[in-house]
Amino acid sequence: MCTKDRLRCLIPAVGKLLDHCLIRSLIESGVAREIVLRLIRSTLEKLRSLSDDELEKLDLSLDHLAQQVVAQIEERSLQRVINGTGIILHTGLGRAPLSDSAIQKVEELSGYCSLEIDRQSGKRGSRDLHIAELLVALTGAEAGLVVNNNAAALLLILSTFAQDREVIVSRGQLVEIGGSFRLPDVMRAGGANLIEVGTTNRTYCSDYEQAITEETSILLKVHTSNFKLIGFVAAVPLVELVNLAAVHDLLVVDDIGSGALFDLTKYDLGSEPTAQASIAAGADLVTFSADKLVGGPQGGIIVGKGALIAKLKQNPLTRALRIDKLRLAALQATLHSYLSGKLTELPIWKMALRQLSEIKRDAEALAAALEIPLKREAKVEVQDGVSQLGGGSLPGEEIPTALVTIEFFHSDVEKVAAQLRMGDPAIFTRISSGKLLIDLRTIRTADHGVIVERFRNLSNQRSSVIS
Repeated sequence: MCTKDRLRCLIPAVGKLLDHCLIRSLIESGVAREIVLRLIRSTLEKLRSLSDDELEKLDLSLDHLAQQVVAQIEERSLQRVINGTGIILHTGLGRAPLSDSAIQKVEELSGYCSLEIDRQSGKRGSRDLHIAELLVALTGAEAGLVVNNNAAALLLILSTFAQDREVIVSRGQLVEIGGSFRLPDVMRAGGANLIEVGTTNRTYCSDYEQAITEETSILLKVHTSNFKLIGFVAAVPLVELVNLAAVHDLLVVDDIGSGALFDLTKYDLGSEPTAQASIAAGADLVTFSADKLVGGPQGGIIVGKGALIAKLKQNPLTRALRIDKLRLAALQATLHSYLSGKLTELPIWKMALRQLSEIKRDAEALAAALEIPLKREAKVEVQDGVSQLGGGSLPGEEIPTALVTIEFFHSDVEKVAAQLRMGDPAIFTRISSGKLLIDLRTIRTADHGVIVERFRNLSNQRSSVIS
């Protein structure tokens, strides 16, 4: 019966795969049966669409297909990750980890909370009040507002103050902000007419002045936080733009991107513009991310003149772009850490400011523990290396660190790295010169045991295959 389509007969029925022990365990663990069923059907349909030659190269056993389905479910689900890359603000891994106080605040306010209620009168209140006073205290601005992300912050400003008006910006600041989204696209979406001035590497105040017309509304300055121009370059200081705008009755908007709230050079971390400096220089509105150098949840922060913030709040887009109570709770706790002077309560600064000697001790301890399961399979060493802040912050700046390097005698390092990523929790590492690298700057000491156990399990699996 199956002679003609022998290989197609090996493709199991949906019911058989659904009844496999791995799939049953998956559903019993809480994964919706309908989701699993849809994935099984999709997997089997893809197999049936292949040619005999293609099918012949594949493992069509029930066990293998069940493992594939489980792996796809895990790949599509948010999971805890151990970050061994040394990139502190890793966009793919969720950027800034929340502080313990932020997590506690989220848990406290996950039920009913005083989000938009005036407790004295019992009437409807404003969610902005929970954050605005903290932003004012931190930055010196007259008022503050938080929306979904920094792109949303800029979109809201342009929609409010530059609809069908001109916005002047330097060509050297027309950045791509990630995910293929480009600043000119955001500006067009906000209804503004983009006016580019200067060249990629050099822009002068006179370039802005010559471009001003009756249709001009905003002079926009954008911090190129995800790349750095060096060499024969010139940019216009913010204070000069402020003075020029005052003469022509224009607004100055300063998008500082990553959003530092203190002077990073005090800790030898390179230079990033701070919100406080922009406000002090006279910018009307300043925007920055909440989940980069601020170290909080995703959000776009706007600080500046009180009358302008009030107008932003009246824009219907503000409701569409606002953040929910859980992110407000996390951001509130994060900002309190700055105001109380407890910088290293925030994981990004705890990691960035860790002493190299402490990281080396951790690396040596982890390397010694890994040598036991890997003694016959790999050479494990501790080497000097560099970490990065990441998230489009401080491009080109490197932070000294200590790495555990693993050079396998026979195993494919790319395959091992993939196996580490596919475990639970997923472990992300780096690869360089054929070696697996684990950067201890971004790994908690509490996770050392998990890492060692994962390598032990992988070693046992390889041993069982060989035997």
